[in-house]
Amino acid sequence: MSPALSKLSAVLPDLAPWRASRDFRLLWVQGLVTFFSSAMAMIALPLQIKELTNSPLAVGAMGAVELVPLVVFGLYGGALADAVDRRRVILWTEAGLGTLALVLLVNAMLPEPMLWPLYVVAAGVSALAGLQRPALDSLFARIVPHEHQTAAAALNSLRWQMGAIAGPSIAGLVVAFAGHAPAYAVTACGFAVSVLMCRRLSPAPPAHDAEKPSLRGIAEGARYAWSRPVLLGTYAVDLAAMFFAFPNAIFPFLADELDADWSLGLMYAAGSVGSLLLGLTSGWTSKVRRHGLLVAGGATAWGLAIAAAGWFGNVWLVLLCLAFAGAGDMLSGLGRSTIWNQTIPEELRGRLAGIEVLSYSVGPQLGQVRAGVMAGWTGTRTAVWTGGVACVASVGLLCLTLPKLLTYDSETDEDSLRRRARQREAAAGETLAEAAGEARAAATGEAPAGAAGETRTQPAGEARAEAADTA
Repeated sequence: MSPALSKLSAVLPDLAPWRASRDFRLLWVQGLVTFFSSAMAMIALPLQIKELTNSPLAVGAMGAVELVPLVVFGLYGGALADAVDRRRVILWTEAGLGTLALVLLVNAMLPEPMLWPLYVVAAGVSALAGLQRPALDSLFARIVPHEHQTAAAALNSLRWQMGAIAGPSIAGLVVAFAGHAPAYAVTACGFAVSVLMCRRLSPAPPAHDAEKPSLRGIAEGARYAWSRPVLLGTYAVDLAAMFFAFPNAIFPFLADELDADWSLGLMYAAGSVGSLLLGLTSGWTSKVRRHGLLVAGGATAWGLAIAAAGWFGNVWLVLLCLAFAGAGDMLSGLGRSTIWNQTIPEELRGRLAGIEVLSYSVGPQLGQVRAGVMAGWTGTRTAVWTGGVACVASVGLLCLTLPKLLTYDSETDEDSLRRRARQREAAAGETLAEAAGEARAAATGEAPAGAAGETRTQPAGEARAEAADTA
């Protein structure tokens, strides 16, 4: 490889997880479809509430409505992910989300759309997302090898940003020229496609000695998280950053104040553009060992950029700042995901994923409420820039309080080394089982599975899934 190509490959995203796992490829494409289609509703829903009420508080209240279901079902979903087949959880919750999109579609087609169904659907989406995300996040930790976790986190973020850019950008145009109903229709169709793809995933059964979901199991996961300062730091930093500096709920009012109604979709998409650009140049992150620095540094950059977005009165500078904020958020999220997947034991992965859902989802919901209330009291731009300043201050305080977050090293951390050893033991066990099966087949004169002209190797679970699809 030439020096130029070598330098380019070091910058571009690492595709090793994509090559290593069929299930990762399926989940990646499924997620892209889901993120694109759900982003349409993400734009249409708050905009519809704004049109019906013309109140920033009413739009911000959507976060309050979503909060309780997210907390309750997020914690229960974590315990559920450790107790049942994670594939089934993902499949049924995707179907439920598609059904709720149909409810939004029917309401939007009424001569006079009603307000209360929008809040009911928002609460339902929050509950189903709380059930699903622990199963989804913990499944990635199972299907991706330990050494590829950082690359997988970068690819997952890249996938999300691609959908989040296209969805809001197109949704803004669709709603402006065709109304809310077509946006909700695209969302429903996207979930239908997602359900079909989820059916192709390999089964992901729990451990044979897994306990049924219970309060005791949830408490066990919480105790583990509390005993690990590094994990606690990742949760706290993200929660603080999102609570103080998540202004999405008041973007419709910011666009009005800047006399740029046309920019609403771009405001929602700008952060994803920044994240996408960072994701496309994320190859270097595979070599990073101090992931806690990524968490804190990215959150600080997010806060600074949000503060600048509120300070400037030019719409193009605002969009540029939001793009920088998205890059910072992507960097912080990459560090969080890597730490979680490198250190948390498999038997606790679902329950800890439930806590993760709270850390990165409750913050934005509370942030929407904070932004709406502050905008009503002080004005839209003031609510934005003061939130960014508070974000930077809170991240700095948390780093002083939890210094182990900044010193985390994946090559020396005990939990990371323990997790890596367990994954290697599991892989060695699968290799021995396959060798034993081939030996038995040779002794009985039968051809080993896949020998009839098949030369590529494939994990047993993936082979079973493809066989089921064929049947």
